[in-house]
Amino acid sequence: MPTSFAERSLAGSLAAHESWANTPDRAARTAPARAALLARFEREVDPDNLLEPAERGRRAEHKRKAYFQRLALRSAQSRRKSREARQLADDLDRIAESADADLANPDAAA
Repeated sequence: MPTSFAERSLAGSLAAHESWANTPDRAARTAPARAALLARFEREVDPDNLLEPAERGRRAEHKRKAYFQRLALRSAQSRRKSREARQLADDLDRIAESADADLANPDAAA
């Protein structure tokens, strides 16, 4: 039986919570992902592996910070656009309600 998106989303969320509830060492569970992400940034800043490890690490850390700041910037921009769209929709609703009221009672508008 096909399930709706909402049901699949809830089932996935439930499974994730159960999984994390049964994880004794969260840091150990996520260590491979953190290491892979750091390795990605190291490859980006030193694709030919020419830098000293300490310098590669410093540059990779800056690359990582820039990556997450870029995500934060995009998130803030998205929230601002959503807020502006909601405000515009509210303004248009108020204008439409006013116009409807004027049409319903033309004597009051004059």
